Amino acid sequence: MNKGVLESTAELLVSPGKGILATDATEGTMDKRMQAVEVAPSPELRRKFRELLLTTKDASEFISGVILNDEIIRQKTSGGIDFAKLVENQGMIPGIKVDKKANDMANFPGEKIAEGLDGLRDRFIEYKNMGARFAKWRAVITIGEGIPTDVCIESNAESLARYAALAQEADIVPIVEPEVLMEGNHGIGRCEEVTKKVLKSVFKKLTDHRIVLAGMLLKPNVVHPGKDSQEKADNEVVAEKTLKVLHETVPEEVPGILFLSGGDSAPEMTQHLDLMNEKGSHPWELAFSFERALEGPSLEIWKGNDANWEAAQKEFYKRARLNSLARTGAYTKEMEAENG
Repeated sequence: MNKGVLESTAELLVSPGKGILATDATEGTMDKRMQAVEVAPSPELRRKFRELLLTTKDASEFISGVILNDEIIRQKTSGGIDFAKLVENQGMIPGIKVDKKANDMANFPGEKIAEGLDGLRDRFIEYKNMGARFAKWRAVITIGEGIPTDVCIESNAESLARYAALAQEADIVPIVEPEVLMEGNHGIGRCEEVTKKVLKSVFKKLTDHRIVLAGMLLKPNVVHPGKDSQEKADNEVVAEKTLKVLHETVPEEVPGILFLSGGDSAPEMTQHLDLMNEKGSHPWELAFSFERALEGPSLEIWKGNDANWEAAQKEFYKRARLNSLARTGAYTKEMEAENG
């Protein structure tokens, strides 16, 4: 393990004004998103859409790194360039999603556990040779009647820590993503309680596994009511409760926190990020690692039609730029009306 490499890469990923594009949706998830915008999905269209995003001119002004998945990192552009190499050529850092999908947790109905630890050491060697310098592992926690259980929280935290240890062993910066899902009718107070409990467990396990905190990044959810809740919380409350939980659980050694977009719309997530950065200084950088909130609007414009290529790239550039502004609290809702 080279601590210097880990720490310098982690710092680059949360450079001022920048965040991460997570274009790592599984084949099935990406196909569903294409169908939602009336596109007949195919492996070639998935590849082509990633090429659209990653060839956007000057995106590296706002995007520090790109999370790929196993399918994409093995693919090439239409010009024959490996995608990881394209990311590098564009001035960004290639990363890789390494968890395999979350599966039902045996004996714990309604709860999930991510798999993929078996063989991960060898996979890290392969991905590093392909150009990956950071990685991501996502664990999902569901709020419902009687859940999450302590066993589910601790099992997922243990998996995150074991993954992080293997990543750092390979000089790959681990992004640790414990996501408390939006699904459910719970209130914001319940989300706050569960998110705090999850993050405490995660950092306890990371410490137990001797993770170099200065050489990792956290990717959490924001704290808000479940999407089926009757309770509504304005953005100020969401920002305040999210920051409260983070200040109570995240060690100062962690260089950055990269928010996931969950089920919020692109403008909503930009607003959340902006408000949190407005509220004074924090011991860590508050950045973004968005998928749908960065690439979703572009997919809706592109629709698999090359005639919309330039317009879709323009929208991607705009969303990246607005999130960059949100990193300093300089974003305003009025900017949404701007053209690119």
